[in-house]
Amino acid sequence: MTDQPTLWDDTDALLTTWRGWQVAQGLSDRTYDERDATMRHLFEVTGATPRTLAPFHIIMYTGRPELSDASRYSYHATIRAFCAWMVKARVRLDDPTDETPKPKRARTKPRPLSFEAVRAIYDAANRERTRAYILLAVLSGMRIHEIAKIRGEDIDLDRGTLIIEGKGGVVEIVPLHDELRALAARWPRAGHWFPAYTVEGCVGRKAVYAAIKGAMQRAGYGHAKPHMLRHSYGTELLGRGADLRVVQELMRHADVSTTQLYTDIHWASKVAAVGTLRLAA
Repeated sequence: MTDQPTLWDDTDALLTTWRGWQVAQGLSDRTYDERDATMRHLFEVTGATPRTLAPFHIIMYTGRPELSDASRYSYHATIRAFCAWMVKARVRLDDPTDETPKPKRARTKPRPLSFEAVRAIYDAANRERTRAYILLAVLSGMRIHEIAKIRGEDIDLDRGTLIIEGKGGVVEIVPLHDELRALAARWPRAGHWFPAYTVEGCVGRKAVYAAIKGAMQRAGYGHAKPHMLRHSYGTELLGRGADLRVVQELMRHADVSTTQLYTDIHWASKVAAVGTLRLAA
């Protein structure tokens, strides 16, 4: 009689159980959707399963030359989380990530667009919905997935506040910009502002990204990415004299060191130093 595979030998069942673990942790739908996609792609590319996953599979997957440093770090972090769960859940006794190199975290700086560029992108938007996406990003610093799920109930016109559900389901309240107040007057006071066209619920973040990206391309800023609008928000606030800690709270950064990336207190000194160089007689 052939032994039948147990529930734990089934990749789909394991990933479903891991998802339940993450839900219990209070992680966001976006987080475990992205983690699930990464693990499924890992198993597809390497031919491994959760039971057979070995260090060389992980090194092969995260070492692909087409990956950026940021992607390499992110994928390895997801695999570490999954393997740590397997050990805790007694699916495996060993953690294969222990024998793999941990990619360095890419240290990047914001790449803001000037407000002149933002205005050109706004003018190039060919739909009112896309213009609303842009305003929410650049006047409240909302991320793409936050924009997608905004609801009329998140706006309090009397108090002048905007509720934003951010990373990990963390909810913050920020001041409502006057232009967003005017925008709210034209959008529903209840329910999703941006419902999906073909399914129930809100529009997907990929659709928001594509709409903004299209406006950027039409405005001649094809190199730009929608997240740069959030960078513009933080950079402009600091450039106009806002306190660093205030901007940290408005950007909803957990650590002020992240906000510090949006400014360079030594910039004037650097400009002066470079200005001392002379090549021509």
